[in-house]
Amino acid sequence: MSCESCVDAVQKSLQDVAGVQGVEVDLMAQSVLVKTTLPSTQVQALLESTGRQAILKGMGNSLLRNLGAAVAMMGGTGPVQGVVRFLQVSPDCCLIEGTIDGLEPGPHGLHVHQYGDVTQNCASCGEHFNPTGASHGGPRDPQRHLGDLGNVYADAQGRAVFRMEDEQLKLWDVIGRSLVVDAGEDDLGRGGHPLSKISGNSGERLACGIIARSAGLFQNPKQICTCDGLTMWEERHRPAAGEGRKKPAQPPA
Repeated sequence: MSCESCVDAVQKSLQDVAGVQGVEVDLMAQSVLVKTTLPSTQVQALLESTGRQAILKGMGNSLLRNLGAAVAMMGGTGPVQGVVRFLQVSPDCCLIEGTIDGLEPGPHGLHVHQYGDVTQNCASCGEHFNPTGASHGGPRDPQRHLGDLGNVYADAQGRAVFRMEDEQLKLWDVIGRSLVVDAGEDDLGRGGHPLSKISGNSGERLACGIIARSAGLFQNPKQICTCDGLTMWEERHRPAAGEGRKKPAQPPA
C-alpha cells in the first residue's frame, strides 16, 4: 500500500462481506488487521482481489493476552501437502484452520496423533492423541479422543479449506505432537467396522506434520527468509525448495 486510495481499495474489498466484523488499515505500518470468522485464505483472496499482495503475519485475539499459536506443515510420500494453524483464542476454545491440497474430492479424516515423529513418514506418529483412554468419536461428542477433529472436505480440485473451533483440545497439550490427514472419511465412531471405535476407519495416512509453536498476533517481525536471504515478498511465489527456489516462479493470474 502506498497511498490513501490503496487504503480505500483494501477497506472496500472487505466491506459488507459476511463473516468480517471489522477492518483496521495502517498505511504507515503496511498492515491490515481483520476481525473475522473466515479462513485466512479467504481473507487473503479478498485482499489480493485489489491487485495487491498479502502475507499472513499472525493470528490471535486482540482483546486477550496471547494464549499460544502453532502450525503444522503437512506432507508425505504422495502429492498431499498442507498448512494447518492452531490458535488458543480463549481458555476454552482452540481455533484450527488450514488448507490441504492434493486430496481426492470428498471427506477426509483429520486427527492429532500421539507422537511428533515423522522418521517413518506418518507411520511413526503413533495412534490418535487420547490421554483419557476414550473411544473414538466425533469432534462434538463429549466422549472422544482429544485428537479427533472429524473430517475436512476437499473440493473438485482436491483442496480442503477449513476452519473449526474445538472446546476440548488445548494447544499446550498438542505442541510437539503430529497432525495427520487420512485417505477416507472418518465415520466418527458410528460405523459398524471393527476400526470404527479405534480410528473411525478413515484409511491410509496420506500426509502429516509436527505441530510446532509459531507466532501469534503481532508477534511475527520476520522480513526475510534466513535460509537464503529472500524477502517474504520474494518468497511469496517461489517453491519452498528445488530448482525454482533461486529464481522467480510464474506468479498466479
